[in-house]
Amino acid sequence: MANALQQLIRERLDRKGWSYGDVARRGGVPRSTVHHLATTDRVVRMPQSTTLEGLSKGLELPLDTVRRAAAEACGIHVYGSPQGQDAEADPEVDLLIASVQKLSADDRRHVAALVESLLDRTPKQ
Repeated sequence: MANALQQLIRERLDRKGWSYGDVARRGGVPRSTVHHLATTDRVVRMPQSTTLEGLSKGLELPLDTVRRAAAEACGIHVYGSPQGQDAEADPEVDLLIASVQKLSADDRRHVAALVESLLDRTPKQ
Protein backbone atom coordinates (compact mmCIF):
# COMPACT_ATOMS: atom_id res chain seq x y z
CA MET A 1 0.00 0.00 0.00
CA ALA A 2 1.30 3.44 -0.93
CA ASN A 3 2.10 6.02 1.73
CA ALA A 4 0.30 9.37 1.84
CA LEU A 5 2.93 11.25 -0.16
CA GLN A 6 3.06 8.57 -2.86
CA GLN A 7 -0.72 8.65 -3.13
CA LEU A 8 -0.79 12.43 -3.36
CA ILE A 9 1.86 12.55 -6.11
CA ARG A 10 0.43 9.63 -8.10
CA GLU A 11 -3.14 10.94 -7.94
CA ARG A 12 -2.01 14.36 -9.10
CA LEU A 13 0.09 12.95 -11.95
CA ASP A 14 -2.80 10.75 -13.09
CA ARG A 15 -5.36 13.56 -12.85
CA LYS A 16 -3.24 16.11 -14.72
CA GLY A 17 -1.47 13.72 -17.09
CA TRP A 18 1.93 14.96 -15.89
CA SER A 19 5.27 13.17 -15.68
CA TYR A 20 7.85 13.35 -12.88
CA GLY A 21 9.81 15.70 -15.15
CA ASP A 22 6.82 18.03 -15.56
CA VAL A 23 6.45 18.36 -11.79
CA ALA A 24 10.21 18.78 -11.34
CA ARG A 25 10.47 21.56 -13.94
CA ARG A 26 7.44 23.41 -12.63
CA GLY A 27 8.65 23.15 -9.03
CA GLY A 28 12.37 23.66 -9.57
CA VAL A 29 13.33 20.36 -7.93
CA PRO A 30 15.34 17.49 -9.40
CA ARG A 31 13.35 14.88 -11.31
CA SER A 32 15.11 12.19 -9.28
CA THR A 33 13.70 13.72 -6.08
CA VAL A 34 10.15 13.69 -7.42
CA HIS A 35 10.61 10.11 -8.63
CA HIS A 36 12.09 9.00 -5.29
CA LEU A 37 9.28 10.56 -3.24
CA ALA A 38 6.66 9.08 -5.57
CA THR A 39 8.07 5.56 -5.50
CA THR A 40 9.71 4.97 -2.13
CA ASP A 41 7.59 2.93 0.27
CA ARG A 42 8.79 4.61 3.44
CA VAL A 43 10.15 8.12 3.66
CA VAL A 44 12.86 7.89 6.32
CA ARG A 45 13.06 11.58 7.16
CA MET A 46 11.05 14.66 6.44
CA PRO A 47 12.09 16.26 3.12
CA GLN A 48 13.75 19.68 3.29
CA SER A 49 11.37 22.64 3.33
CA THR A 50 12.69 23.79 -0.07
CA THR A 51 11.88 20.35 -1.50
CA LEU A 52 8.36 20.50 -0.08
CA GLU A 53 7.89 24.02 -1.45
CA GLY A 54 9.06 22.93 -4.90
CA LEU A 55 6.88 19.85 -4.83
CA SER A 56 3.93 21.99 -3.80
CA LYS A 57 4.56 24.38 -6.68
CA GLY A 58 5.18 21.55 -9.14
CA LEU A 59 2.01 19.70 -8.15
CA GLU A 60 0.03 22.95 -7.95
CA LEU A 61 -1.16 22.04 -4.46
CA PRO A 62 -1.09 24.01 -1.19
CA LEU A 63 2.17 23.64 0.75
CA ASP A 64 0.27 22.50 3.83
CA THR A 65 -1.25 19.59 1.87
CA VAL A 66 2.16 18.42 0.66
CA ARG A 67 3.77 18.96 4.10
CA ARG A 68 1.08 16.89 5.85
CA ALA A 69 1.36 14.05 3.31
CA ALA A 70 5.16 14.01 3.69
CA ALA A 71 4.90 14.05 7.47
CA GLU A 72 2.41 11.19 7.46
CA ALA A 73 4.70 9.21 5.15
CA CYS A 74 7.48 9.70 7.75
CA GLY A 75 5.26 8.77 10.66
CA ILE A 76 5.17 12.35 11.97
CA HIS A 77 1.95 13.96 13.10
CA VAL A 78 1.55 17.59 12.01
CA TYR A 79 -0.76 19.52 14.28
CA GLY A 80 -3.23 21.96 12.76
CA SER A 81 -3.09 25.70 13.18
CA PRO A 82 -5.11 27.29 15.98
CA GLN A 83 -8.75 27.89 15.01
CA GLY A 84 -8.00 26.24 11.65
CA GLN A 85 -6.05 29.27 10.39
CA ASP A 86 -3.44 28.85 7.68
CA ALA A 87 -0.63 30.21 9.82
CA GLU A 88 2.96 29.86 8.69
CA ALA A 89 4.53 26.67 10.02
CA ASP A 90 6.77 27.21 13.02
CA PRO A 91 10.12 25.55 12.22
CA GLU A 92 10.84 24.98 15.92
CA VAL A 93 7.58 23.05 16.32
CA ASP A 94 8.30 20.99 13.20
CA LEU A 95 11.81 20.24 14.48
CA LEU A 96 10.53 19.24 17.92
CA ILE A 97 7.89 16.94 16.49
CA ALA A 98 10.30 15.33 14.05
CA SER A 99 12.99 14.94 16.71
CA VAL A 100 10.70 13.28 19.23
CA GLN A 101 10.17 10.42 16.76
CA LYS A 102 13.89 9.61 17.02
CA LEU A 103 13.95 9.36 20.83
CA SER A 104 13.72 6.12 22.76
CA ALA A 105 10.42 5.33 24.48
CA ASP A 106 11.96 6.19 27.85
CA ASP A 107 13.26 9.55 26.58
CA ARG A 108 9.86 10.36 25.04
CA ARG A 109 8.25 9.80 28.47
CA HIS A 110 10.73 12.27 29.98
CA VAL A 111 9.94 14.85 27.28
CA ALA A 112 6.19 14.31 27.77
CA ALA A 113 6.58 14.82 31.53
CA LEU A 114 8.56 18.03 30.94
CA VAL A 115 5.93 19.37 28.51
CA GLU A 116 3.11 18.54 30.94
CA SER A 117 5.02 20.27 33.72
CA LEU A 118 5.55 23.39 31.61
CA LEU A 119 1.90 23.46 30.54
CA ASP A 120 0.74 23.10 34.16
CA ARG A 121 2.68 26.26 35.04
CA THR A 122 0.41 28.39 32.88
CA PRO A 123 -2.48 30.02 34.73
CA LYS A 124 -5.79 28.24 34.29
CA GLN A 125 -8.60 30.31 32.82
